[in-house]
Amino acid sequence: MTHAVHRPRALTLTDALPRHWLAGSALLVGAMMLAGQAGAQDLIKTHGYSYFGDLKYPADFAHLDYVNPNAPKGGEIAEWFPGTFDGFNPYTRAGNAAVLSTLPFEAIVTTTADDPTALYCYLCKTMEYPEDLSYVIFNLRDDVTFSDGSPMTAEDIKFSYDIFMEQGLPEFLAAFEGQITGAEVLDPYRIKYTFGADAPKRDRIGLAATFSPFSKVEWEASDRRLDETWETPPIGTGPYMLTDFDYGRSLTYGRNPNFWGTDLPINVGRNNFDSIRMEYFADGDTAFEAFKAGEYTFRAENSSLTWATGYDFPGVQNGSVIKTELPDGSLPRAQAFVFNLKAPKFDDPKVREAIRLMFNFEWSNETLFYGLYDRVTSFWANTEMEAKGTPTPAEVAIFQPLVDQGLLDAEILTNDVVTPPTSSASQLDRGNLRRAGALLDEAGWVPGSDGIRRKDGQTLDVAFLESSPAFDRVINPYVENLKRLGVNAKLDRVDPAQETERTRSGDWDIVTHSFSMSLEPGTELKQWFGSETAEDSSRNLMGLADPAVDSLIATVVAADTSDNMHAATRALDRVLRSYGFWIPEWFKPTYTVAYYDMFEHPDELPPYALGETDFWWFNADKAAALKASGALR
Repeated sequence: MTHAVHRPRALTLTDALPRHWLAGSALLVGAMMLAGQAGAQDLIKTHGYSYFGDLKYPADFAHLDYVNPNAPKGGEIAEWFPGTFDGFNPYTRAGNAAVLSTLPFEAIVTTTADDPTALYCYLCKTMEYPEDLSYVIFNLRDDVTFSDGSPMTAEDIKFSYDIFMEQGLPEFLAAFEGQITGAEVLDPYRIKYTFGADAPKRDRIGLAATFSPFSKVEWEASDRRLDETWETPPIGTGPYMLTDFDYGRSLTYGRNPNFWGTDLPINVGRNNFDSIRMEYFADGDTAFEAFKAGEYTFRAENSSLTWATGYDFPGVQNGSVIKTELPDGSLPRAQAFVFNLKAPKFDDPKVREAIRLMFNFEWSNETLFYGLYDRVTSFWANTEMEAKGTPTPAEVAIFQPLVDQGLLDAEILTNDVVTPPTSSASQLDRGNLRRAGALLDEAGWVPGSDGIRRKDGQTLDVAFLESSPAFDRVINPYVENLKRLGVNAKLDRVDPAQETERTRSGDWDIVTHSFSMSLEPGTELKQWFGSETAEDSSRNLMGLADPAVDSLIATVVAADTSDNMHAATRALDRVLRSYGFWIPEWFKPTYTVAYYDMFEHPDELPPYALGETDFWWFNADKAAALKASGALR
């Protein structure tokens, strides 16, 4: 079966490793000032924080603009996820954490799907800080409780902060080390964080506010560690809690009937389902058959072939199943094949460029993908931070010192931005084949009598590590093209557990990776591209360690205006793309979804979320009709 896939996205309320913890700085922006007086500085006290602009929502807002405040509560939504799971700890790289593992946990602040770079008090009522942002105090709500009914206090938040600092992921600690110099409980519902003098101002409050509180009492009683797998999750303060699971096969989160925040304005019209169920499948074909049979009820389609040809089953024909495309205004994930830069054979950029030339996106999109995809070209596509053409004067000013120091070649000052090569309508583009062959010749990889290229007696071996059968028909033509080039290429298909283990251990050549960038990038860039994280990172998977990139990251982080941030990020985008450590894949500019006709959503979705597990709702009458018709069991 020929079809293209994009990696299944994490659901609205979670990610495999939660963004609010690992990349809290990416959420930050500016300051809404309500004056007070604290010594020589004005004390700012506010319900939200925005560095580059005003907050969308005032302190007395009634509900988010994009929700249905009268949405009914009830029912279940069920989705699928590929692979397997063996635990519930999303804060470690040990094991495979179940999807939605962060669902029980909340943070001091939250964002919205229509104001994604602002932070709003959530577990806090207000925050206060001096003009120099040397510290922040969170004035916590006194009605927040864990799912067992016990109160959450500042002691729990301080305890969780200490746990993260002691046992958190090395890549996180390397990126954010020294930004917070102290956490102090002022009283049961006030906690103060003090920042290091060199901590980037845009990152400070967001980092301090994003540590999910664990119950100190429950944690110590269960003898947990953050860096180990969890057979069951700890209790949290969120609207849902784990109610049922079957390791590797399924899990269900049910509504917490005593959820403290039900009537909070920011929660009105949200958390509408009584339960959220996830079914695991080894491959997408089996999962699709299960969807047609009604074993789960909502599907975000990630196969172009299935989307184009598979939805002709009776449920769609009789209207029991809705198939639709919905607008997606979010920053596209930069999905790509990436090289393992720790492998000596990939040291030479000519080798990487030759291999890049052999992937024919145009043929793949037309022949395999039904023309449904756009090519990934940038880490910040469709934003003001996407590098285009030749460098702007602002970019040149950023580059010039790095050129003078010998960290960048002078060509970066005048050359057009690197874009993926284009190919002909034939699977093998002969022009690109000739260019790639010349590059490998120059790099010393010459073909032998058997046609295989060698250097110093070693063949040029390239293996694509992949666990998803859906990628076979994408990778195999690429492998064929590489073999025509003289590369000893193969698809190394493994099961999900092997892929995880080998990726973590560095036992791979090329693997698919998704770069999830922010609309307001900050210190989390070190986790994706910084030398600090090159040795062991789930984000800097390729092992990039480059002083010019490190300098550009520092410039982005230090930017104090949106214009400066945009220019610095464009410069970073330009340099990252010039290094050729990736082979850009594809993305869809819309959500392609199918669901049984018992779910409803607001007429106008917010720009930055699909939100099916967040602000969609269940129509009990429609569900009853589906069951009466036999469409659902």
